Amino acid sequence: MRFFRPLSLTLSFLSITGLGFAAEPAAPISIIGVGDVMLGSNYPTADLLPPNQGQALLANVQNVLRDADLTFGNLEGTILNSGGEPKSCTNPSACYAFRMPEANAQNLVTAGFDLMSIANNHVGDFGETGRRNTIKVLKNLGIHAAGLLTAPSVVFEKNGVTYGFIAFAPNHGTVNLREVGQARQWVAALAQRSEIVIVSFHGGAEGSKYQHVPHASEVFYGENRGNVEEFAHAVIDAGADIVFGHGPHVTRAAELYKNRFIAYSLGNFCTYGRFNLSGPNGVAPIIKLRVNRQGEFLDGQVFSTYQVKGQGPRLDPEQRALQLLRELTTSDFPNMPLRIANDGALSKRP
Repeated sequence: MRFFRPLSLTLSFLSITGLGFAAEPAAPISIIGVGDVMLGSNYPTADLLPPNQGQALLANVQNVLRDADLTFGNLEGTILNSGGEPKSCTNPSACYAFRMPEANAQNLVTAGFDLMSIANNHVGDFGETGRRNTIKVLKNLGIHAAGLLTAPSVVFEKNGVTYGFIAFAPNHGTVNLREVGQARQWVAALAQRSEIVIVSFHGGAEGSKYQHVPHASEVFYGENRGNVEEFAHAVIDAGADIVFGHGPHVTRAAELYKNRFIAYSLGNFCTYGRFNLSGPNGVAPIIKLRVNRQGEFLDGQVFSTYQVKGQGPRLDPEQRALQLLRELTTSDFPNMPLRIANDGALSKRP
């Protein structure tokens, strides 16, 4: 149940009887969500950095990202010029540590990002030094971030709308995805202070073999990565309005649950360097939603992007991410009311 009701919202629905007219209802709110973002790493060598501080990485999708009231992404790594406490790995071939220079983070602002999840398996790549500096840099850039035990959630206002945001993952130092009861409490508390509550999660198995939502808990490399469907439904029951998922590095299905939108994985969006971009790992959707002031889904649009090694995302004329999203959604959630059209339009079935 949502208890937060700002005075301006209440008045917009009251009849001004003395003047003989009613105030117009509030305009819809547009929110964009994308998946994993990693803007190049200077560890273990600066050879893994893009040229010109990565200024070209997001240039081809910038116009889309900026065309919303709020734009979200998952920051896959730390922001730190040097130092930190690099994680140790028993299997170096399967171990990756991402340390983005502070100058590269400015590209997030230029591209239009307002909100970043830092709850994932790479936020601890350089220990507590990396975590603290990542939060500090994002805050200085005016980007809201959450998902660590030391910074689990944030409430902020933009253009007269109060947003609450919290991010979850099954990783050390993050707000635990697997503790669903605790997640409900966190979200319920945010719902009392916010008009729109956005939840992000980093969960599920990784790679092209795991594109489907399994409707069960997922274990990957011996780690319990959570039951993402159970989690998403639980946080919406507690008051969340939008759930943006990531972690599998591929696109997964979308769902409307109680007229709230869930994206189960938004894939690799802008992941420069040591990321697998073959097949479904190299395409990802940009999802633009329109919701009302109660957070209820109105409609939306899917934009398909693709990546090529050494470059950032580009709009995909072949619409591969859209095709995957449609097929997976039809397969995994065949009876729910979300309609995804051939042109990427999102709507609710009559």
